[in-house]
Amino acid sequence: MAGAADRPMAWSHVGLNCADQKSTEEFYTRYFGFTRARVVDLGEARIVFLRKGDAYLELFGSAAEPARPAHDDGPPAPGRIRHLAFQTDSVDAFLAELGDEADVTLGPLDFDDFVCGWRTVWVRDPDGVIVEVSQGFEDDRSHDKEGA
Repeated sequence: MAGAADRPMAWSHVGLNCADQKSTEEFYTRYFGFTRARVVDLGEARIVFLRKGDAYLELFGSAAEPARPAHDDGPPAPGRIRHLAFQTDSVDAFLAELGDEADVTLGPLDFDDFVCGWRTVWVRDPDGVIVEVSQGFEDDRSHDKEGA
């Protein structure tokens, strides 16, 4: 019997509610290299799709009150996204590019005890979503089926 591992499945997107779609779009295009892929006009509202490779962000305008501000590496409550995460060659270069716009919530921290060269910082996007940016993380290949 075929299971989930045998069924074709591809990552689609993450939907983000935004107080100001333009500010959120500028943040992810400027600092993470996303580009606008599509805008869906709904009359009084619109949905903006951003793309980088196979990853999409779907931006929704929202007039609702913001959630309680997240800190550190994100909210610990079940049912809330803790953070979005991206890989880079240099956390320090990323932070230098952000400059005064960097709203660092945690780090940078080094995790050499777990993976040599793994370094991470967490920043807040314009809507308060925590975004993790790491360098040097590698999978533990001992968990591969063939390597077990």
